Amino acid sequence: MATERTADIRPAIDAALVRHLVDTQFPQWAGLPLELLDPAGSDHVIYRLGEELSVRLPRHAGAIGQARKEFEWLPRLAPHLPLAVPVPVGVGEPGFGYPWPWAVSYWLDGEVATVEALADSSEAAVELAGFLTALQRFEPGEVRVLGACEDLTVRPLVARDRATRAAIAEVDGSFDAAAMTELWEAAISAPGWDGPAVWFHGDFHTGNLLTVDGRLSAVIDFGGLGVGDPACDLVIAFTLLSAGSRAAFRAALGVDDATWIRGRGWALATALNAYTSYAAVNPRVAAQTTRQITEALIG
Repeated sequence: MATERTADIRPAIDAALVRHLVDTQFPQWAGLPLELLDPAGSDHVIYRLGEELSVRLPRHAGAIGQARKEFEWLPRLAPHLPLAVPVPVGVGEPGFGYPWPWAVSYWLDGEVATVEALADSSEAAVELAGFLTALQRFEPGEVRVLGACEDLTVRPLVARDRATRAAIAEVDGSFDAAAMTELWEAAISAPGWDGPAVWFHGDFHTGNLLTVDGRLSAVIDFGGLGVGDPACDLVIAFTLLSAGSRAAFRAALGVDDATWIRGRGWALATALNAYTSYAAVNPRVAAQTTRQITEALIG
């Protein structure tokens, strides 16, 4: 667990640093051209390395465990999944003043999925359900054993109660606080997951889906990968889909009422967290999280 001092570290990352790290630790790729991916996510700085690889370096302490987690599990999961995932080929060590592990993975071509292209697509909704079904079915015996592994567990939804209620109060006037409170209380009061622990992606939203020629092609960013209650992956139903395609998604996945309401709670809580943190300075995040909150309230 990162100390408070570690959590405050925001290392400077530029092409010169990445060049030194790659050339010294992976000399087989020394000299391959580097191209900064901009914009990247909030957790990593990403460079394309040559034509077939990418380099991902955590921006902050909250993402430092992702490289090793993905290196261990994605090569095992990938053959069983119907969409491509970014399989890591190496984990780099700290160096040249950079303090954390970092990863080299295969590059995946594609454009980030958009609401405009896919919101009303029942075909895409069924594909997403198929991906989650395949993920949840992967080696269930092994998943049960791994359920106790610290890096594969997440805090339950109710652990977000204080922060979510504070966020609801903060955005009152921009959104319907009474409706959000009603949804939130229903979500944390719903029966918990009583099935076997299953794999979940943990950050399954529009920004982590890629498309090629308008079709879903890949799922990326498995930093939240874990085992347990799959309700957190239902967030995609509210970030990407509309009411009609959302119904197709739910039917294809076979989601019961309790899991669905918990999923709506996950969508609300994560959207509020991002909205209160970034909406004032990032119009793209403001639009995405506004939609997510609105769709979660619709259900």
